[in-house]
Amino acid sequence: MVNTKVNLCGVELINPVIPASGTFGFGYEFNDIYDINVLGGISLKGTTKEARFGNPTPRIAECTSGLINSIGLQNPGIDKVISEEIPRLRKVYNNAIIANISGFSVDEYVYCVEKINAVSDVDIVEVNISCPNVHNGGMSFGTEPKNAEAVTKAVKKVTDKPVFIKLTPNVTDIVSIAKACEQGGADGISLINTSQGLRIDLKKRRPVIANKIGGFSGRAIFPIALKMIYQVYEAVKLPIIGIGGVSTAEDVLEMMMAGATAVQVGAENLVNPYACRDIVNNLPFVMKKYNVNNLTDIIGEAHK
Repeated sequence: MVNTKVNLCGVELINPVIPASGTFGFGYEFNDIYDINVLGGISLKGTTKEARFGNPTPRIAECTSGLINSIGLQNPGIDKVISEEIPRLRKVYNNAIIANISGFSVDEYVYCVEKINAVSDVDIVEVNISCPNVHNGGMSFGTEPKNAEAVTKAVKKVTDKPVFIKLTPNVTDIVSIAKACEQGGADGISLINTSQGLRIDLKKRRPVIANKIGGFSGRAIFPIALKMIYQVYEAVKLPIIGIGGVSTAEDVLEMMMAGATAVQVGAENLVNPYACRDIVNNLPFVMKKYNVNNLTDIIGEAHK
């Protein structure tokens, strides 16, 4: 019998499959169509200090093997997430809950992480540093090592939960950003967030989505994500949650061999709401096919 369990900074997951933030709501919505307790963990919808309506519509554009989105962090704000959304999820879900925190200043990140630290039902904090820094001309925190390190240091001071920093791929050198997060005290790295893309409506002769450029995700970005996971694994001594284009159990094994300890499934949930469940169900069979008895044995195996 194969062993699908993995461990993220002391948090044991029954398997490495986690729906990615922003693609699975707050989790409990999916419990109406299948038992979500088959999932190793759930990364909650990105949460900010104040409630956000999000970006103007249209926000989604379909692409070949992917999609472009510009949702704009629509969420009810940290207080309602803590008082309403997390308790609602915990009523139907027993496994790891990952809070995804976003912000537009260091103070906002600190405020939200400090609040979420008091929530016993949250096991891991995932900090999305792809947000624009309003105090630095709108440049993302995750595109400059000093800013990435500063956010990491600041949030680590206000929580004793494991902190995973979620990195944007829209940088020249992903390794330098990951090293800065490690220097700042991060417990782990999540990568990658969406790339960037554009679609044009031929009839209207203008971009499809209102914000023109949006985050590009889906199966097409899997090789890019895999490359960056491979590079970061060689550069830091932190566990990695691999994200980007995962759609099959085979993809899970490939990401783990590149260096991931766990894997998030994103855009595939929007194509097939049963995607995570199907990957979990297929995982033992794919493990047997490739002679994998214990998933932890293959983490980083492609580097040997």
